Amino acid sequence: SMGNSGFELIDFVFKVCVIILVDLANLLGLSYEAINIIIFIFLQPGLILLFFILWRREKKKNRTI
Repeated sequence: SMGNSGFELIDFVFKVCVIILVDLANLLGLSYEAINIIIFIFLQPGLILLFFILWRREKKKNRTI
């Protein structure tokens, strides 16, 4: 069964996210697995790295003022 952690809220959020990923995959003509890879292997780490770099720039800029 999909999302059977024993916690209703976690299971609900998981199911909603899976439905969104499946719908997005169908909309883009990709598989669920491909959407997962794009999001969690490329986009998420890329955003983490981008925000880290921006944070470091701001921290450095504020130090010089």
